[in-house]
Amino acid sequence: MRGMGNMQGMMKKMQKMQKEMMQAQEELNAKEFEGTAGGGMVTITLNGQREVLGVKLDPSVVDPEDVEMLEDLIVVATNEALKKVEETTSSTMGKFTQGLNLPF
Repeated sequence: MRGMGNMQGMMKKMQKMQKEMMQAQEELNAKEFEGTAGGGMVTITLNGQREVLGVKLDPSVVDPEDVEMLEDLIVVATNEALKKVEETTSSTMGKFTQGLNLPF
């Protein structure tokens, strides 16, 4: 019978951890992340679900003769914002799986 008590305790801990993980994921999804390029001339804002929320362009970066530079700046800013989302997600969610040796 003693094993059943341990199992119930373990199940309660798992349920608590699952609830905490869901809450952390919701908070991450609502958080906003910015990536910039060109010294702030291009700013991309994403949420934790990696959805683009906004793009801000300094008018001086909009040059019809050099659209390619603007495209490159948008790519750089977007990748920077995505990297921030990934880093924050890994550090936040990683604490729940630390030491569990779960394959991903």
